[in-house]
Parts: sequence; structure tokens; C-alpha cells
Amino acid sequence: MADIDDTTRVELEAAAFRRLVQHLRERTDVQNIDMMNLAGFCRNCLANWYMDAANGKGIALDKAGAREIIYGEPYAEWQKKHQKEASADKLAQFEVNRPKDH
Repeated sequence: MADIDDTTRVELEAAAFRRLVQHLRERTDVQNIDMMNLAGFCRNCLANWYMDAANGKGIALDKAGAREIIYGEPYAEWQKKHQKEASADKLAQFEVNRPKDH
């Protein structure tokens, strides 16, 4: 691996994170349950991790605020526009693979 100083590493990680968030905002066709079933995380997980990081730094950020940062709009609005009903098969798969923190 290249010799990267800590400041540059953090900048690169932040850039990659911003690109991931933008990609997920553009791919509204990809449902959270599909992400959970395939990868074990979803947009809500990212929001929770963001909130945890902010709170760990003493920054008051609640779940709704963190989700708005990740989704680019209030979560309820995103759900109305993009969330589809999950099939019984997808829900059953989620229950089998449900992460411990969900």
C-alpha cells in the first residue's frame, strides 16, 4: 500500500464515503432490504453509523437527522417516493440473515 499520511487517508475515506452516499441517492431502485440481504447493511445502517460517530464526538445528531444526511431528504419522503413492499421471500431471507443490531 502507498505511504499515505493520516490527513490524506481521512480525506480519501471521506471522498469515498461521499461518493457511496451519492451513488445510493441515485440508485433509488435498490431497496434497503435487498442491500441487507446481499451485503448485510443498508442506507439506515450508514445513517446509524454516522449518528454514532457524531454522538461520539459530542455532536447531537438523532436518527432522523442522520437519515436525512444519508438519504438527502427526510426519510418519510424517501419512503413515499421509492420504497416498495417487500416480498415474503425477501422478508424471510432478512429474518435468517438479520444482523444482531437490527
